[in-house]
Amino acid sequence: MSEASERSPGDTLVRVGGVIFAVGAVATLVTMVPLLIGADPLPTAAYVVSMLMGVGFLVAGTGLLRSIAAQRSR
Repeated sequence: MSEASERSPGDTLVRVGGVIFAVGAVATLVTMVPLLIGADPLPTAAYVVSMLMGVGFLVAGTGLLRSIAAQRSR
């Protein structure tokens, strides 16, 4: 069997969600550094990018639920 036929429908969503979560996590670290070292805070846009952590978590969770539903239907 090839690798493509073994993938569940939600696998792509889980991977994409993981990448989005990682981008949000890095953005969160970057926005916290100026606060810890006493520098001026970053613009609001940097904090908005930090919200990608939650979005990535939701996308990955949706992929997980989709994979579970596909396995149950088999």
